[in-house]
Amino acid sequence: MIRARNPILLLSGASLLLATACTDPNYVAGSDPNRNAKTGAIMGGLIGAGTGAVIADNDAKGAIIGGILGAAGGAALGTSLDRQEAELRRQLDDDVQIVNTGDRLILTMPQDILFDVDSATVRPVLRDDLFKVADSLQKYPDTTVQVVGHTDSDGTASYNQQLSQRRANAVADVLMSGGVPYARVNAFGRGEDQPVASNLTAEGKQQNRRVEIVILPNR
Repeated sequence: MIRARNPILLLSGASLLLATACTDPNYVAGSDPNRNAKTGAIMGGLIGAGTGAVIADNDAKGAIIGGILGAAGGAALGTSLDRQEAELRRQLDDDVQIVNTGDRLILTMPQDILFDVDSATVRPVLRDDLFKVADSLQKYPDTTVQVVGHTDSDGTASYNQQLSQRRANAVADVLMSGGVPYARVNAFGRGEDQPVASNLTAEGKQQNRRVEIVILPNR
């Protein structure tokens, strides 16, 4: 029987979990090496508690069980991302930007170092970095990968779309040739539609020409 009779109890528990983490000075400052593991535990616990209460006959018991299981799963996810991030930072060149959002890793590679002008062939010197990413993806197999190509606004929108797709495909091909299964990798071209900087300056255009490798844990 589906019941959820104690929303106030659940919200109180949620507030307690958030308050406990957010008053940790290291957590607030962003210097806690286990920040993402804690975030994952909090979010997993909240989701698990809500789900457990909804599906269980005994709301309180269901929330407790769901919260425990959700927190454990969320913490494991966050810990795995933290570990993979640290390993990739040691292995990859400084030109590769790595962002850990807590639920995914985003590796950003400037297209200017990946490709020659107007080319969709990965430069040989960059293949080594991509093979290192491929090795990491094989070490952490419970993830899917999105390879997303972006351009600046020079040229026509249709050409930029095609070029970004070809470049995303080229990076995905290298990852798969490095051993990542085809079923785990999706390639997308976004053309000039998702700039991260102004296309009115040379520096901004350079930032917009990029390929992102997004590593998403399977939930």
